Amino acid sequence: MTESGAYPPIEVYGVVGNLETCALVAPNGSVDWFPFPHLESPSILAAILDAERGGRFRITPVDSFETDRHYVDDTNVLETTFRTDGATVTVTDFLPPAGQVAHPKKVLYRKVTCTDGTIDLEVELDPQFDYGRAETSIESVGKGILADGEDERTLLESPIDLEIDGGRITGELSLDAGETEWFLLRCTGAEDANTNPDAALEETLAYWTDWAHSCGPEDDCAFEGPWHDQVVRSELVLKLLTHAESGAIAAAPTTSLPEDIGGVRNWDYRFNWLRDAGFTVQALMNLGTAEEATDYFDWFMDLCQADDPAAIQPLYSLHGESDLEERELDHFEGYRGSRPVRIGNEAAEQRQLDIYGELLLAVDEMHHHGRKLDDEEWNRIRDVVDYVREIWDEPDAGIWEVRGGNEHFVYSKVMCWVALDRGIAIATDGDHDAPLEAWRETRETIRTDVLENGYDEDVGAFVQSYGTDALDATGLLLPIVGFLPFDDDRIRGTIDAIEETLVEDDVFVSRYDGDDGLPGDEGAFVLCSCWLIDALALSGHVEEAQSRFESLLEYLNPLGLVAEEIDPETGAHLGNYPQAFSHIGIVNSALYLGYMRGNETPGPAPMGIRLGDPITSSEH
Repeated sequence: MTESGAYPPIEVYGVVGNLETCALVAPNGSVDWFPFPHLESPSILAAILDAERGGRFRITPVDSFETDRHYVDDTNVLETTFRTDGATVTVTDFLPPAGQVAHPKKVLYRKVTCTDGTIDLEVELDPQFDYGRAETSIESVGKGILADGEDERTLLESPIDLEIDGGRITGELSLDAGETEWFLLRCTGAEDANTNPDAALEETLAYWTDWAHSCGPEDDCAFEGPWHDQVVRSELVLKLLTHAESGAIAAAPTTSLPEDIGGVRNWDYRFNWLRDAGFTVQALMNLGTAEEATDYFDWFMDLCQADDPAAIQPLYSLHGESDLEERELDHFEGYRGSRPVRIGNEAAEQRQLDIYGELLLAVDEMHHHGRKLDDEEWNRIRDVVDYVREIWDEPDAGIWEVRGGNEHFVYSKVMCWVALDRGIAIATDGDHDAPLEAWRETRETIRTDVLENGYDEDVGAFVQSYGTDALDATGLLLPIVGFLPFDDDRIRGTIDAIEETLVEDDVFVSRYDGDDGLPGDEGAFVLCSCWLIDALALSGHVEEAQSRFESLLEYLNPLGLVAEEIDPETGAHLGNYPQAFSHIGIVNSALYLGYMRGNETPGPAPMGIRLGDPITSSEH
């Protein structure tokens, strides 16, 4: 196995992208992950999953160096500055956003500028098409080096002469202060396109700056609180993971980054989970990015056109494809020996009943922002709610997609209740035709069932599933979605029990303490930490919630990025990176805290809390 030192920590990577795919850049100037042409496509560069066979594109000083990295203002243009004993050089990485600038989107631009002294840099390109499975031919051409991987090809346009050594392309670049050179990795479809690198950079910077909320004195910003910069960075991450064509948002740009180093908890997250819908729409709408929220909403509404709501899957490709067959790449050793490396995701075939409630949360959120449903859209939603009436009392795999067998998960039952509850509210407010009496009856039946079977008197809390005393962080969401008020003794007991059992060092929250059918451990979930912060803030413990939120933010990397999980012992990031759900959690926690602190008005009240309604009351 390759030495672990060949794999940088997950949290040191930066990410750039073009609204179709993303590339991860290590602090040594190596692009170690680059699927093409889309996020869910096979990789061209994947050294992050196999340091020897994955492939990379590296521009690194020959001499020892120190590194400083940042994004250019409020953009997704990454600058990596290397400082040696006698020189300073900056590598600027970006891809032009699809459909937004007048330059080919299928080009990875790498600008190299020496600002001090004289420096020598090593250049290495090792293209490995189709996750390193494709036969590759490499040849010199007029503009540089062409690598052909059967279905895909790349052209490295270089200012220096390059050598071909087996499957690797190498060279050395020398720069003096004030000199700049460009390397362009042109991918299939952009080999012969005319490009002006300086203009491409200028227009890419302008696009991201115009899109982001700068919140200067004359700007209209949706969030002006003390965590403004982190909210904007998280917003930029969510936009980067949004597919320009469909509006779908990927859970992460990577696959198989481990939740347990050396273990088997390695999953492909380059797809869109419908359960993200409610929380994502909430974040996007409350930040004022209505176009992205609407595109995303329209996308998953189209997915609900299935004749039978039972056919709605928990996740889809970014193009709406349903076949996400899970396979293993046996020839890859995995990040630091974490095998298997998976592509595709078997969870698409699971039954997860919570998704219907999360879909209705998204519809309700859009409804409160003025998005009206036409008759066809309402018919789809009504069919979903009617379907929930039929199947709410059946077991499922749950929000955490356990592979140890279906259970009667409390959160799934509650989200079925949410589907009925929000369906009733939307039908009533929008004057839509619906069997309201039957829906109200089922809503009350679910509520009674959860209170009788989901709450454990001995534990003093809502548990993970019927018949167990295991706790689950989803219990923190029960008051947020309106199932019970925050001052209910059972809610207070659940928060206290979760704090005692699932929380470490005040800020790290595990998902659950039950068995999920998989070996190994995992880190604390960033999203669950945000849920605890939300529950505390909305319970009135605002100062405590703020303190924990600020402690959590300290574990984000210097670029403002965060993975799915954090190791409580080391602070290392675990799982796929950067993780959309983690950044959604950060945005929503900032909005909840801002709402409760009263320092700003983040648009309509946060999901589950209605403006003008005391947070300690409930009609249920």
